Amino acid sequence: MLTHFPRFMGAAAAVFLMTSFSAPAHADAVEYKFDTVHSQIIFHVDHLGFSKSEGEFLDFDGQFMFDEARPENSSVNVTIDTNSISMDDDKWEEHMKNADFFNVAQFPAMTFNSTSVEQAGANTGKIHGDLTLLGITKPVTLDVVFNKAGVHPYSQKYVAGFSATTALDRSAFGMNYGLPGIGDRVDINIEVEGIRAEAPAPADATASDAVASE
Repeated sequence: MLTHFPRFMGAAAAVFLMTSFSAPAHADAVEYKFDTVHSQIIFHVDHLGFSKSEGEFLDFDGQFMFDEARPENSSVNVTIDTNSISMDDDKWEEHMKNADFFNVAQFPAMTFNSTSVEQAGANTGKIHGDLTLLGITKPVTLDVVFNKAGVHPYSQKYVAGFSATTALDRSAFGMNYGLPGIGDRVDINIEVEGIRAEAPAPADATASDAVASE
């Protein structure tokens, strides 16, 4: 019987850090899509006092609205595939997916939906939201750092980046296996890069461009 516990619900949150906390020129919330290649949801849980076991969720998606001038107008929604948990060990992952932990057959996804955002400092803030795991919804708050926003030097797309942390008790979601030897507290670390959605060209501009190119 496996007694390891993965880097946990980091997923949850995921996420989550989709708002910025500085105030540049732009004033409206703009949609960003997760760059999942450069975004990670990682968690740590105490393993019998010997170590902090680490896990990660590899498959998640969603979007965030980001208002650089007024972060309180920002929001985020994330869905995490619980079957994508990675522990770097097949047997461990199999245990994490069964009814002792994430019960992926019955609950294939967990979600985080923000309810409010507050600015704490020049580039820091808190994202409050609802995390749903194993069919149970609880409030979770993410501490977020806005790292940077600007044009990516290679893709030439506009990118915003954030780091976020939070902690929660897995027992609050009915995940009680192995307590107290396997820790109840789950520490979550999230790194996110989001790519700003490009506004479609106006119809008249598209038509005039087509004529000009003929």
